[in-house]
Amino acid sequence: MSDIPLREVSLWQADLAWETRDDGSMLIWQTGKLPDYPDRLSDRIVHWARATPDTTWMAERADDGGWTRVSYGELLGHIKAIGQGLLTLGLGVERPLVILSGNSVAHALMALGAQYAGIPSSAVAPAYALVPQGFEKLHAVRAQITPGAVFAEDTGAFAPALHAVFADLPVIGCKGPGITHDWQTLLATPDTQAAERANAATGPDTVAKFLFTSGTTGAPKAVIQTQRMLCSNMAMAADCFAYFADEPPVFLDWPPWNHVASGNKVFNMTLYNGGTFYIDAGKPTPGLIGETIRNLREISPTWYFNVPAGFEMLIEAMKADAALAENFFRDLKLMMYAGAVMAAHTWQDLQKLAQDTTGSQVFLTNGFGSTETAPFALFNTDPAAAPGNIGVPAKGIVLKLVPNGGKWEARLKGPSITPGYWRDPDLSAQAFDDEGYYKLGDAFRFAEDGNPAKGFFFDGRLAENFKMSTGTWVGVGALRAAVTNALQGTARDVVVVGEGRAELGGLLVPFRPALTRLVPDGDALSDADLCAHPAVRDHVAGLLAAYNATAGGASLRLPRVMFLTDPLDLDRGEVTDKGSVNQRAVLANRADLAEALYGDDLRVIHG
Repeated sequence: MSDIPLREVSLWQADLAWETRDDGSMLIWQTGKLPDYPDRLSDRIVHWARATPDTTWMAERADDGGWTRVSYGELLGHIKAIGQGLLTLGLGVERPLVILSGNSVAHALMALGAQYAGIPSSAVAPAYALVPQGFEKLHAVRAQITPGAVFAEDTGAFAPALHAVFADLPVIGCKGPGITHDWQTLLATPDTQAAERANAATGPDTVAKFLFTSGTTGAPKAVIQTQRMLCSNMAMAADCFAYFADEPPVFLDWPPWNHVASGNKVFNMTLYNGGTFYIDAGKPTPGLIGETIRNLREISPTWYFNVPAGFEMLIEAMKADAALAENFFRDLKLMMYAGAVMAAHTWQDLQKLAQDTTGSQVFLTNGFGSTETAPFALFNTDPAAAPGNIGVPAKGIVLKLVPNGGKWEARLKGPSITPGYWRDPDLSAQAFDDEGYYKLGDAFRFAEDGNPAKGFFFDGRLAENFKMSTGTWVGVGALRAAVTNALQGTARDVVVVGEGRAELGGLLVPFRPALTRLVPDGDALSDADLCAHPAVRDHVAGLLAAYNATAGGASLRLPRVMFLTDPLDLDRGEVTDKGSVNQRAVLANRADLAEALYGDDLRVIHG
């Protein structure tokens, strides 16, 4: 960061230790003991219901435009009633609850009510249930966890999926056709103390929920999330974000709860620290970013997450609206990005807006985790670190780096790591090495050679890397980051092409707001016409040529690129609903475009 002062924020002061083994591998960890944590997450709900019963736990927009709020005191009463009702339906670990709804207060209460009574739940990606093509994955979900009931807040949109996949199960809902158990009736379930007894019987090894991986390389996998995982992970996060102890956090958050980043981390950080979670119905898309902007005019978060594309859209809005910027930065202590590479210009624009608005910088940083790590595993709290630094392991986590094809393969061990995949012992065994370290399948590289204390950079998925015809390995992760940054916001990601070829190419995911500024009346053009416009092509070609001139060898240069003008397809696994691009899925589904990069197609931009 620059010499502009950083807004005061209390974070961990990481003290790292490490050792290098005879086989060349390294072990890296934080010294000091991980703070104690409860046996079950609901203990924190009980604590806050007694300590601050009137504090808002969660809020969502009502039909009249105001906020509907639920306090911690109300939360505890609701989850006891829901837990009692679900036990009456015969639900349990072998017959869990499936949730087919987007983020909402009712969704949150159902998940926590089930968890309170020792019943796992699984929030399934709504996309699986909204299009017939997704029913195959929905059938796979059902086969793996054998649910005992389904919750859909509004059954209307999910009616085809409910009929096709869950026709024989009880359906709990707030409105719509086919409901067998009414939501309001469930909330009014008489208290027989059965839920409290069931809660007392839960412990660290109790399965709290199942989170499904995206399934882009096959059927979705049910990742077990135990109470030990969730609670130890929150102790790690609370140790990192030390300011939560003095200032219960305020979140405004949009990512879906079927993903670990929000469904575990942000959701549980609220509960663990007595904070308030405002549900943002917006998304970082042209059609929905307006709702996020509307919310940020009213809510001032103290910790804020978005993907780089979302931050880029907010930057555009804040540059045009000083009042929006003022409210956004008013109470903000930390901004976090993930899901894609953040370009240097985005990082710089955010800090300039913070400086212009508040006179100080606001901590902007990154971390690393996965569904199998609950997810908090590494985090960067060094204000001098460069964009992309994912930091160091949390207390309680040991990072193991193993030499693998010229890279450092990353593995993790700790109390927040999953015990495995539900009812799949073979897959579970394959996920761990002989010392019990979970194999991420990712590579890290040192921010400073040989010095773990300076943190690490994500160095790509090992399965994404490939060889060119010369035998040279291509590090896809680092290359995607470098090219995205060099294109200065015109593309929000790049899919690297060139396995078995003498030179590389790229399929660019366009960032329309940046492209429209290059073309008079660009807003009126279709995506295809905008990307093919001479002004866009010349600008991108110039940026690409400048990058290639200093990039180095053939494995680091992209002589030719093409914009993807057809949106990435969620149902085909090309992108998650959080916005992360799956390189392998795009290449498999768009092999014709990858081939066209090496022809004379005029859509190709040479640089």
